This record gives sequence, C-alpha cells and structure tokens, in this order.
Amino acid sequence: MRKLYILLTRTESIASKMVRFFTMDKYTHASLGFDRELIELYSSGRKKGLKMFPGGPCKEGLDKGFFGRDPHTPCVVYEFSVTEAAFNEARALIDFFMTDNHLYKFSILGTFACKLGIQWTRKNKYFCSQFVAEILRQSNAVKLPKPPSLMRPIDYASIPEFEKIFEGTIGEFKEKKTATV
Repeated sequence: MRKLYILLTRTESIASKMVRFFTMDKYTHASLGFDRELIELYSSGRKKGLKMFPGGPCKEGLDKGFFGRDPHTPCVVYEFSVTEAAFNEARALIDFFMTDNHLYKFSILGTFACKLGIQWTRKNKYFCSQFVAEILRQSNAVKLPKPPSLMRPIDYASIPEFEKIFEGTIGEFKEKKTATV
C-alpha cells in the first residue's frame, strides 16, 4: 500500500475570501500530495505564483505562492492508503495534466455551480477540489461522497478512509516537518 495526501487551506487571497464568503467553509482550497512532507502538491489554481490568471492545473509548494508568503494560513492534512496501482495511476494522471497544462483552465463558473449544488462538468476546466476529485476518481484511489464537480474542499474531511494527521497553520506544519527530520 502507498499513501496519498490531501491539503486543505484558506489563504488571504481575494479568491479564497470570496469562496469563504459564499460557502462559509473553514477551508477554501484543496491540493493533492504524493509525500508526507507535502513537497509535491498539485491542484487547479494559479499557474504563475501569486498572479490570479492564468489558472488551471499547477504544482504548488509550501514555500512558494500564497503558502510561502503567509505562514499563518490555516490548513489541515489528511493521509490515506491506496493500492500501488492507484498511486501510480494518480501520478500518471498528474503528469499528463502537467505536461499539457496549457490545454486546461480554471473553472470559475464551476465553483458557483458547485455551491448551488448543480452538477456541471466543463471540458478541460476544473476548480481545485474538482481537479483533486477527478484524479482520485480516475485512479480508483477512493470512493468519493459526491461527483467531482460537486466536491468542495471541506467534503474531503468527511471521507472515512482519510486520517487527519495535522491541523494548524502552514508555518506550524513546516516547523513540525523540520523538527522530525
């Protein structure tokens, strides 16, 4: 068995504040990780660091973008076991999206449809939690409680197979990570 990780966050970005205003959810962004230290994180978000556009599939890091800028960003990390085949398929899907990431965009309208409970899939467009859900669904990593286009970041907290391994701030997570090395 292998492990995958879900990082949920709420930054001080305008986009995060808007999502929080409409959803009132504790966390507004979801990322998928392949290692316990969260060195490799993937989502659908800002392709160019702090710039809002263009958006789409992107590699994120705890030391760059909004995560690197604000160590007080609230976060929670979930760990879950997957088969070797599911891990490898998730990795291959991420590699596919990242190789051709210019073909994909961020789904702003999808975030509104999700909030309204409208299942709506747009070709080559994903919002963060939908992107993560699509990777998990296509790789058969875990059974999701909803279709990918209806998954909000907070929905990951209710998946029984997920074990919460950390909750606090990005800065506290990085301190904990360096303390255990």
